[in-house]
Amino acid sequence: MDSKDETRAQSQQADEGLEPTTAALDQLALSLPLGKKRAGRGAVASGLTHECGVFGAIATGEWPTQIDVAQVICLGLVALQHRGQESAGIVTSEGHCAKNFNVHKGMGMINNIFTDDSMKKLKGNLGIGHTRYSTSAASEEVNCQPFVVHTAHGALAVAHNGELVNCESLRKDVLERGVGLSTHSDSELITQALCLNPPEGEVDGPDWPARIKHLMQLAPLSYSLVIMLKDKIYGVRDPYGNRPLCIGKIVPLTIGAYRNEKVDKLPAEGWVISSESCGFLSIGARYVREVQPGEIVELTRDGIKTIDIIDCPENRRHAFCIFEYVYFARSDSIFEGQMVYSVRLQCGRQLAREAGVDADIVSSVPESGTAAAHGFAREAKLNFAEVLCKNRYVGRTFIQPSTRLRQLGVAKKFGALSENVAGKRLVLIDDSIVRGNTIGPIIKLLRDAGALEVHIRIASPPLLYPCYMGINIPTREELIANKLNAEELAKYVGADSLAYLSVDGLKKAVQLNMAVKKPEQVGHCTACLTGDYPGGLPDELEW
Repeated sequence: MDSKDETRAQSQQADEGLEPTTAALDQLALSLPLGKKRAGRGAVASGLTHECGVFGAIATGEWPTQIDVAQVICLGLVALQHRGQESAGIVTSEGHCAKNFNVHKGMGMINNIFTDDSMKKLKGNLGIGHTRYSTSAASEEVNCQPFVVHTAHGALAVAHNGELVNCESLRKDVLERGVGLSTHSDSELITQALCLNPPEGEVDGPDWPARIKHLMQLAPLSYSLVIMLKDKIYGVRDPYGNRPLCIGKIVPLTIGAYRNEKVDKLPAEGWVISSESCGFLSIGARYVREVQPGEIVELTRDGIKTIDIIDCPENRRHAFCIFEYVYFARSDSIFEGQMVYSVRLQCGRQLAREAGVDADIVSSVPESGTAAAHGFAREAKLNFAEVLCKNRYVGRTFIQPSTRLRQLGVAKKFGALSENVAGKRLVLIDDSIVRGNTIGPIIKLLRDAGALEVHIRIASPPLLYPCYMGINIPTREELIANKLNAEELAKYVGADSLAYLSVDGLKKAVQLNMAVKKPEQVGHCTACLTGDYPGGLPDELEW
């Protein structure tokens, strides 16, 4: 078989979704049967999707507050819109009535859900919000968060980012205690589990920290939670620290006079808690710190305090999702003491060291690969130039139902800057390759614009395994890296060469400038890249 026939056969295999033959992958396939848990989730034909973003805000001092808490939450959710575009909700409390919360939820984008009329109804001195993409339950209004339940001790609202690894066993436990569930959502399950009395019992009313700790012992992975009671908010991060959560301080609008002061010296008009710190400045807040893995924090009108910190099971290392750095987070967010943009820049530098190539210019697939492209260009001492012009008025390509329409969608989504491309040898940087559907049409577009060579460099390792901790990574049969190696994929998509960043290179880039107090506990989840799942594979995983 000559090279053309070989390439054609490889393309046919990729199109038909033939199984890879690696023993490890076959074993994993047996361990992860696709089942009912994710039936009805939103269809994703290209790219990756995150499950959710959570946000909470509480005003300090005397209530009623002068801060429009609902507006703060709404703007916070807008900053987290990249984490979910299917539905959103806000729940507020005025702080004096345990029976009723103000609630507004709906399907769609935040600016379509929260109108002037709906915002007027969300009066309160504290509140929580949520923006959602479904991974564990259908995209329906019944699954919109935050979930609100009415307990014997008053109303309780919960917003959740993540996906419970042991969902089925926890569901059975809750049902056996006589609690009814109206959805298949992990988040409703968490809400109902919090209503259960802790094993040691309660003496004088509900012991919410004990209930939260009980939940964390029942379910070590994977979640960041914001939980609202009548007059306080709890923030909870799973013991592995798999999902992000951070705290910010709302400061006076005259803060310019305090510009050189440390954040702990600034007066607080309120506190916020969020999946990401992006957007803090736009709501008049300053980044304070991350919620530590396993930490339970309490936000009241008097400030914030740590209630408890639950250690990782069996003293294992933490497992913060490394793809938050690669793909999911907004570039102006801060994780582990460093800005995401800086990490992506470093990924590009490391990629240039590992997979340099003779070329004239470096560019990126906007905007996801831009930071890494700048890092690659600086390390390789090449000029960066934009070569793709993005059409911002085209709908998301993942709604297209077929490969052909998806490829047409790419053509509609981008135009080529031919003056920057013509006659040039080009290195094109992207953050990841999932199915491999979009990169081929982009390469063709650049060649049609006059590019002499197109070398693809991916600022992350190949995606090989699915995720069951809140990221909607397709099944392994759909991941192109399980079918074609880098050289084969280059031929398949029409590139002159293609190379990925190594797993060790990604870890090195992420950990280079980390600010950590306990290096022996530092760890990152690389399950989608290596198959090494934090805590191991559960015995009963029905998705």
